[in-house]
Amino acid sequence: MTHFGKKSLAFVSLLLVAVIAFTIGTAVVSTSAQSQTISWPATTPQPASADGAVLQSDTTYSTIYNQVGPSVVSINVVATQNGSSGSLIPGNQDQGQVVEGTGTGFVIDTNGDIVTNNHVVDGATRIEVNFFDGSIYRGTVVGVDPDSDLAVVKVDRPSDQLHPVTLGDSSKLFIGEGVVALGSPFNQPWTLTTGVISALDRQIDSLGQFQIGSVIQTDAAINPGNSGGPLVNLKGEVIGVNSQILSRSGSGSGIGFAIPSDLVKRVSQSIIQNGKVSYSYLGISGTDMNLYVIEAMKLPNNARGVVVETVEANGPAGKAGIQAATNLQTDASGVQVPTSADIITAVNNTPVTSMESLISYLGSQTKPGDTVNMTVVRNGTQELTLPVTLTARPSGT
Repeated sequence: MTHFGKKSLAFVSLLLVAVIAFTIGTAVVSTSAQSQTISWPATTPQPASADGAVLQSDTTYSTIYNQVGPSVVSINVVATQNGSSGSLIPGNQDQGQVVEGTGTGFVIDTNGDIVTNNHVVDGATRIEVNFFDGSIYRGTVVGVDPDSDLAVVKVDRPSDQLHPVTLGDSSKLFIGEGVVALGSPFNQPWTLTTGVISALDRQIDSLGQFQIGSVIQTDAAINPGNSGGPLVNLKGEVIGVNSQILSRSGSGSGIGFAIPSDLVKRVSQSIIQNGKVSYSYLGISGTDMNLYVIEAMKLPNNARGVVVETVEANGPAGKAGIQAATNLQTDASGVQVPTSADIITAVNNTPVTSMESLISYLGSQTKPGDTVNMTVVRNGTQELTLPVTLTARPSGT
């Protein structure tokens, strides 16, 4: 079962640890009643240095940690439980219950904008943003996007004290590439875990009615509280937002999912500029190519693409002439299979091999009003190029 990386409950059972710190320094005493400039102690960890006892290769992750760590924030949230899928307490459907939780985020500009998951701040009535240097600020929600499970939170902090991340190009990723996850698993802030990109072009559920495409799968440990934190390549670039895990226990089992940075760029910019995100709408339902269709339509075994199942008559695809599957036949195993269907194989000459790749392209590379050229193979014998003018997703979908 796929679980949203729910915020770990920070106040369910706290162990209070009293730490008394003695420091030696110089005190400045004033006999006047004027305000003094006070230097508060910093909590920033000291960077590792490669001396004779440490190999340079051993400091790779430490270098990334010290480079990206100041950009990462731990987010504590007080929210009102509304029984939705984005609730802080999985399975608890009580209406109006006040709950507390923890998530992660990262700074994306010097204006105080921070990216996190939608489900981290869902229903929030209070947002506390904790920085790497120990500073704490109140956060406000700029906007949320349930269809990508992303949100932008803003803090009022001087620009010279903000350290924006560098967003990488998620279209250039490869399986086996080393990655680092930073976050607050189980309310343990600035925890670093390592792994690789296990797979690309995964598809996961959003908080809305549409799915998220081109998702990154990783075996870097991701647990409740990591939600909204960055997945980073070994160049220190953020290439994804850690969002979900696949687990039977509710904690990390080596299968985590991150929303790709190319989509993060588009969504965060739209939220900051407009307070919301408008997605392109095609108006079809479809499925990946499979052996049933290959055999029924007598296609080559290497055929790839999206088999169009239904088409909205007045939708963008319907108006452009894309056709729904017809002539359904029931095979020996009882499965209904079309013998006539349109198969989408490319958009603007970009190959479409699955619903994941189609959703990803439309979500990250297009906007309502754009006209795209769809390459369609009709009934396995005729290749067509159909211009489709995309519209915005209907409200309520």
